[in-house]
Amino acid sequence: MKEVVVLSGKGGTGKTSIVGAFAALARNKVLADCDVDAADLHLLLSPSMREEHEFWSGQVAEIDPDRCTRCGLCEETCRFDAIHAYQVGRIGCEGCGLCARLCPTGAIRMKDNLSGHWFISDTRFGTLVHARLGIAQENSGKLVHLVRQKAKELALHEGADITINDGPPGIGCAVISSLSGAALACIVTEPSLSGIHDMERVLSVCRHFVIPALVCINKHDMNEEGTQQIENYCDSRHIQVISRIPFDPRVTEAQVQGVSLLEYTDDSYITAPIEQAWEAVRVRLDGKASGGP
Repeated sequence: MKEVVVLSGKGGTGKTSIVGAFAALARNKVLADCDVDAADLHLLLSPSMREEHEFWSGQVAEIDPDRCTRCGLCEETCRFDAIHAYQVGRIGCEGCGLCARLCPTGAIRMKDNLSGHWFISDTRFGTLVHARLGIAQENSGKLVHLVRQKAKELALHEGADITINDGPPGIGCAVISSLSGAALACIVTEPSLSGIHDMERVLSVCRHFVIPALVCINKHDMNEEGTQQIENYCDSRHIQVISRIPFDPRVTEAQVQGVSLLEYTDDSYITAPIEQAWEAVRVRLDGKASGGP
């Protein structure tokens, strides 16, 4: 069983739409949405929930009103302005524990924090592992790791050949959690200044963790000069550009209908480049090509 993660240096490059298309093309796989901050793969797959689990992470302060003497020390020393009228705001509390250490009567205790939920669901393309963070909850990467781990366990249990992970944008902790140990990264970029810059950053992360990477240029015809710049950059670093996908409003139309692009249209103008991208990913996973970022 091999694991491929689809990443983008920035949001809005079309990463999830391409993952949805990959889900329609791939056989014998398990899907995972590792973008837990803004999970949206389920919008294309219409999952039927099989299991729901709580995700606990970090701690928050709680004041016992029976033991509190209302000295005001906690409110004065809270650097996050989370305590008002001797009550702790769940959104403001960062769980640092300073108030609990300073309270002279021991009226403040730190309790475990329910940060969100994770799910195992059935879709028309197979099993999906996904999650949802609670309001104002931080994604430290622990939930991403949990989603990945459960997807791998299910893939082994079901005899799947591959897990396809929809990774988070950027280069932060969540990206590292979704990337480390994967067999292959597919970087979706667009030919804009921010898209090119952030593609370079996420490729540097792949290089650091020695993860082979492929690049897919989405909306290439919006800026041919930028597309050429991406290709020149990849050529100079021996990174394979596996596809150039044109801009097409039917991508958004498919999202509105809650289906993958390949289910929405069979026009080869837009579907052929995506099929080409998946074939390149499959070939690399099968070991018929080599190379790295």
